[in-house]
Amino acid sequence: MVGTFLAIALGQLLIGRASVESAEPFSIIVVLFAAALVLVSTTRAEPPQATVAEELPYGELLRTAPVAVAGAGLSGFITGAFYALVPAWMQGEGIERTTIGLFMVVTVMGGLAFQVPVGRLSDRFDRRIVLAGLGLGFAVAAIIAIRLPHTLLAILPVAVLLGGLMSTLYPICVAHAHDRMPFDKVLVVSSRLILVSGIGSVIGPLIGSSLKPHFGIDGVFNLMAAAALTLALIAVRRSMVSASPPHLERPFDIVSPQAAALAHDPAGASEDLLQPNHASTRPSVDVADIG
Repeated sequence: MVGTFLAIALGQLLIGRASVESAEPFSIIVVLFAAALVLVSTTRAEPPQATVAEELPYGELLRTAPVAVAGAGLSGFITGAFYALVPAWMQGEGIERTTIGLFMVVTVMGGLAFQVPVGRLSDRFDRRIVLAGLGLGFAVAAIIAIRLPHTLLAILPVAVLLGGLMSTLYPICVAHAHDRMPFDKVLVVSSRLILVSGIGSVIGPLIGSSLKPHFGIDGVFNLMAAAALTLALIAVRRSMVSASPPHLERPFDIVSPQAAALAHDPAGASEDLLQPNHASTRPSVDVADIG
């Protein structure tokens, strides 16, 4: 995630320098993808062993972790609307590309800065309460962003909050789902939530773009605030109905790796160690005797 956020942030900085009207920047991206595929295909590392995919009906996941499913969908809804419509609106307002790129960089870096502290907070408390706090905080920050003057000094701190709160919604939903589901269904749960989030990220820009001609960017921010507030209400409601699963401590201890000679002694070494002077008990071999 750290690498992903840093790469996204660096990509935003290129908005003001690259000619996005031409196909050249997109061709460069295609070349980079091709180069990455070559590096992966030529690696000598052994691939992981394939496992049988676990079956998980969508109804079972929805019954077991409804907050996670709703949160994944609403999180995709919010992030899709934000990243698709806010930069487009800024460009339509005549804001310089460099300023747009700086705004998006600050938003992405806010998401990076919030990952670890919010994750640790969710490990100590009910994740649904943490999720409700994130949703409420994002709704308040989105409403404040509407009423602030459109200057960098005023909007950049809000951009940090928007990015940080928005980008931590989905990870907390995934963690909450794994708390509720068996350990052997980690992969299938993650894949289901990714799909739900992707559906939300498609619906968000579609609804937001239909509101923008009538209400402007204020309508988009109000839409995102309403979605975040809905998530907060769902999380609070479910926390009042069902108890939070206990957080399990780590069931193992991390030890330092052992040297190869200690991990795999040659045959007979244990008997030699029992001798007072095991070096002298071995028969000597003369070089001339070899062969």
